[in-house]
Amino acid sequence: MQTLQKFLGLVVIFIFFAVSAATGAPAQGEKRLAFVIGNGSYKTGELATAANDAGLIAQTLQAAGFDVVGARDVDQDSLRGAFRDFMGKVSAAGPDAVVFIYLAGHGVQFEGENYFLPIDAQIANPADVPLQAMRISDVTRSLSGLPTKVNIVVLDAARPNPFPQSKEPLAGGLALVDPDPNMLIAFNAAPGTVAPEGKGPYGAYAQALAEMMREGGLSLQDVFDRTRLRVSEVTQGGELPWSASKITVPFVFFERSAEAPPPKVSAAETRAMRTRPIRDFGAHEAYFAALERDTMRGYEDFLDVYPHDPMAKRVRAILAARREAITWRETWMTDTPEAYWSYLERYPHGPHAWDARRRLEHFDAELEPPASFTVIVYDVSPPPEEEIIYIDRPVLYFDDPDFDFEPPPPITVIFLSPPPPDFVVLEPPPPPVDVFVLPTPVFVPIPVFINPPRHIVPPPNDIIFNNIHNTTVINNINTTIRNETINQAAQPSGNTQGGVTTGQKTLGGAVGARADALAAKVALPPLLKKRAAISGQAQSRQQVGLPPKPGQRVIQGQQPGAATPQPETQSATGKLSRDHVLPGADGKKLPLVNGKPALNGQNLPGNRFRKQLGKQGIAGGNQEATGNAGAAVTGEQGTDQRKGKKFRKLPTVNGAPADNEPSAQERFRKNNPNAFSDQNTGKPKKLKRKDLSAGQSVVEPSDQGPVSGNEKGRKFRKLPTVNGAPAENRPSVRERLRKNNPNVFSDQTQGSASGNDRGRKFRRLPTVSGGPTDNEPSVQKRLGRNNPSVFTNEGSAGGNEGGRKFRRLQNEEGSGGPEVNVQRNFKVNRPNEQVIRPQRSEPKPEFRAQPRPQMQERRVPQEQPPKQFKKKPPCGQPGEPACQQ
Repeated sequence: MQTLQKFLGLVVIFIFFAVSAATGAPAQGEKRLAFVIGNGSYKTGELATAANDAGLIAQTLQAAGFDVVGARDVDQDSLRGAFRDFMGKVSAAGPDAVVFIYLAGHGVQFEGENYFLPIDAQIANPADVPLQAMRISDVTRSLSGLPTKVNIVVLDAARPNPFPQSKEPLAGGLALVDPDPNMLIAFNAAPGTVAPEGKGPYGAYAQALAEMMREGGLSLQDVFDRTRLRVSEVTQGGELPWSASKITVPFVFFERSAEAPPPKVSAAETRAMRTRPIRDFGAHEAYFAALERDTMRGYEDFLDVYPHDPMAKRVRAILAARREAITWRETWMTDTPEAYWSYLERYPHGPHAWDARRRLEHFDAELEPPASFTVIVYDVSPPPEEEIIYIDRPVLYFDDPDFDFEPPPPITVIFLSPPPPDFVVLEPPPPPVDVFVLPTPVFVPIPVFINPPRHIVPPPNDIIFNNIHNTTVINNINTTIRNETINQAAQPSGNTQGGVTTGQKTLGGAVGARADALAAKVALPPLLKKRAAISGQAQSRQQVGLPPKPGQRVIQGQQPGAATPQPETQSATGKLSRDHVLPGADGKKLPLVNGKPALNGQNLPGNRFRKQLGKQGIAGGNQEATGNAGAAVTGEQGTDQRKGKKFRKLPTVNGAPADNEPSAQERFRKNNPNAFSDQNTGKPKKLKRKDLSAGQSVVEPSDQGPVSGNEKGRKFRKLPTVNGAPAENRPSVRERLRKNNPNVFSDQTQGSASGNDRGRKFRRLPTVSGGPTDNEPSVQKRLGRNNPSVFTNEGSAGGNEGGRKFRRLQNEEGSGGPEVNVQRNFKVNRPNEQVIRPQRSEPKPEFRAQPRPQMQERRVPQEQPPKQFKKKPPCGQPGEPACQQ
């Protein structure tokens, strides 16, 4: 019995884990992620519907349960950074993720690769394409490297090339590609062809794709096949989409419930129609059957059965474009000179002829096919003669008037049902105000019998996904979006990030509707969200009049810190609105500050008025700051001529303006009466270095004159000082030098010191112990007096000895010791004579530069004590010892 209980317990545990595993797998769910870009603001020309198309697809994906991030009008760096962030999000989603990428804008092909152009792309020649655009194969390769469930890449970018055509033009449209496993690639136009630019609020391809995605129960292949038929019907055959898929797992955007009305064409009839041969259809039905299948075999079967039908020319053009695209694809995959020669042999003037020649230049091969080479074998036969006319050009337009195609017949219900009445003509979306944000279209509710799959993971905070059937909520969202767009357009100074504008009153329901409207907008990628926030802050700073931050760009023609000009709005009466007039306008009273009117900021609290004077330079009156301690800013308020003039901050005394003190010029004039001269029209005379060295404080008396009135704003040079006081009343340098050195100046040679000696140069005098030797006899005089035999009468030490030069004698060691040489020579020549030298404690005379008067105070020469000389002892007299011989 115990064994049986244990066995039953194990069975129960096994069942429990089995049920948990069975219910846990769906609980994990399918994560749906989408990346949507709409570029329309190109420098070469605006695309009218690209941003709106991206907004419509993004909103439809939101309703289908996708976590959508998207943006509009992005440059190359923003595009690559946003996609990199998205790929990180996909990598973290797990193996059951479904990825949808939609790119609307300009696309080009170059040497077998497709590229999506950012709005800042500058294509001057074909070689610029890989540098200026994002390669689509990088996108598909990144997706194929992740363990995702389904990858869908849609390029709504096959448009006319807007760049200047060169002698080596690019092929038109997009290049045929082969999708990776678990991937579907779709173009808005067949490879090698371009779509005409739409004129409505949405492009034909985006609207048709959104319509088919909203149909419940359609597989991916059915969605894109029916999109092709709808676009051909709307554009009258001018645009023919293309798609290729390698997705094997079942996938639907929406499910169709059992309560849904039966479709007009059953699934069994649809399967039978697709397997039915083309020859079994009538001419009109055969055309749509070939169009729906979109294969080379289907188009060839139609031409075999109905070679003279009005649609035969159109089918032949479609077949010619497809044959050329397949030929070029195989040529590019082979990538040898023989392959490119083979293509040029088939299509010497084809769309990819210059791409083939560019590749031949890469191989350093002949640009034209040689006489003999190995021709590669293609999967398609060479083009017949009647197809050359359609592909003997760089690009093919199905609506080209040169071809004179007949319009397609009306499509039958068996192939495509009519569109829903509320999805035929869509209301244009409000123009977006925020940077990078996609337009938010007016959402059309989905029928109640169509719902997203149950096993998907709901997107976070998605109001569209949670209310796809709620007409009331959707209508409130649409109304709120329209009102906010109008308010933001009329009031640019409001909060551009979706905030309530100033003075706007909201009720509880309005706040809830506004929150729903914010949730309905497509989220920006993290990188673009940061850039949008920075852009919004910079715009707000300009609007409120704050100076820009360092490195912030200022709009051309707008001063930094200036407020953004606001547009004038008109009221219902046709007059300008007065809702935001300035304070004090129309006779209204100004606001009070501390109980007083704030006139020109004078009554601002605290010390703010003084800061205004110092920082902004708001000053009045006709008084200017002069000198080092100019007068305070007083007088009249600023006149028209002074408006906006900036003044430097005036000095203060003990923290208060020096109002009652004399000006710098007055003090300078009082202390320096010789500063101004009549001859110089009252201007202060500039002092030269020789004037300062001569002791002249300002100018000569002959240059004096009254001070003129045109002294305002004059600058003066700082005068030298002695012991911290100006040297005005002291004798000049010459006078002191003449007094201390009377022998230096001679009436015969030097002239009077008080005469015309201004500007005269003097040599530097020797100094003893750092002081001038003013009262001592000169060196030559002392040498001549002590050595009378050294000097002859012609060169005596007295007289005109100022300019006499003596050569330096050599001593025993060969050095130039002047005193030693003189003594040695004297002893040799006169051995019996005794030289009595005065005993001095001072060092040898040194010549030093006198300190500058303006930098250092002049030392007053100290009187040297009288020199004491040793006298010879008396001898030879009575009572005295005999003299020594």
